[in-house]
Formats: sequence, structure tokens, C-alpha cells
Amino acid sequence: MRIVAGRHKGRNIQAPNGTDIRPTTDRVRESVFNILEHRGLGDGGLSILSDARVLDAFCGTGACGLEALSRGARHVTFLDNSKTAIDLCRRNIAALKEQDKTEVLRSDCLKPVRPPQPYDLVFMDPPYDQNLAAGTLRSFANAGWIAANGICVVETGLNEKIESPDEFEMLEDRKYGRSRVRIFRHTKN
Repeated sequence: MRIVAGRHKGRNIQAPNGTDIRPTTDRVRESVFNILEHRGLGDGGLSILSDARVLDAFCGTGACGLEALSRGARHVTFLDNSKTAIDLCRRNIAALKEQDKTEVLRSDCLKPVRPPQPYDLVFMDPPYDQNLAAGTLRSFANAGWIAANGICVVETGLNEKIESPDEFEMLEDRKYGRSRVRIFRHTKN
């Protein structure tokens, strides 16, 4: 696996052996980040990545959060309940020397604690085929993790359905092989 663009472009990051952690592929990440950078989802129609506070939930390798840092995000918090994922994510952060701009938390994404402040951009990549996406969106919104007008990128298995919570507007729905990526805006103030 590698960082696709930005100041760390081309740098390799460690990917897991086995199937406990399923990282977002380079191809899917590149497509998602092209949407985030060029669709004008940020303030004043700018890229949502510019100086953003980012949450990478169910972070696994940390690839999405590290890609965001490479492309101009200010800070990324990585969240997962797996010790294996947390250790791998920390190694990848250290390899890119991004410790000063990151925080790694071992926690349950379905029962998140309240953060000190909300995040502009949230990546969620729950285990496939367990229908965790809608509940996770609600949990993060209710706990104050998602800023008003914040963007949420949710990756699921291809056939998983998401009953979009009322306070979210779906902006994109794309299919990539066995994956499906939906992008939501948090509309509740």
C-alpha cells in the first residue's frame, strides 16, 4: 500500500497479513480523495481537506487519515478497538513522522466518548456485512464528533444498505469492486 498524493506521495505504508484488517485499496482511496478535493465540499467551495480536523474511525492501517494528512489536513485522530490495528496504525504514523499531527485512541466506534471538539471530515470503514454504518454515523453525531456541515465518508460492503439518519444528506454513492462508498454531509447544527 502507498500514499497516493500530497507531500508523502508514493511512500509505502504497512498493510496487514491475513484478513482481520481490510484496508481501503489505493484505487478506492484515490477516487474518494479526488471527490473530496475537487467537488468543493469545504467552506466557500474549497477542498474539505485544507486545514481539516479528521477522524479515521475503524482506522485499521490508518491509510485514509494518513492520506488526508499528506493532502493538507491539520490533525487526524485514529480510532479502533483492535490492538493489532492500533499498533499497525502507530507504526505507519511513525514511518511518515506524523506523530505531532495525530492522536491514536483505542475505543469502541459504536460507543464513542465525547471529543474535545468536532471534526470536519470523518472516515468510517466498519467491518463489512455487519450493518454497522448507520448506527456508527448516529453514535458519532450524537457524541459530538461530527461538525455542522461536516463530511462523512462511509465504506461498506457492496450490498450493505444504510438507512441515512435524518441529520445527514447523501452527496455521493459509488461502487468499487466489492466496496461501496457513500459520502454524507452532516446537516444538523
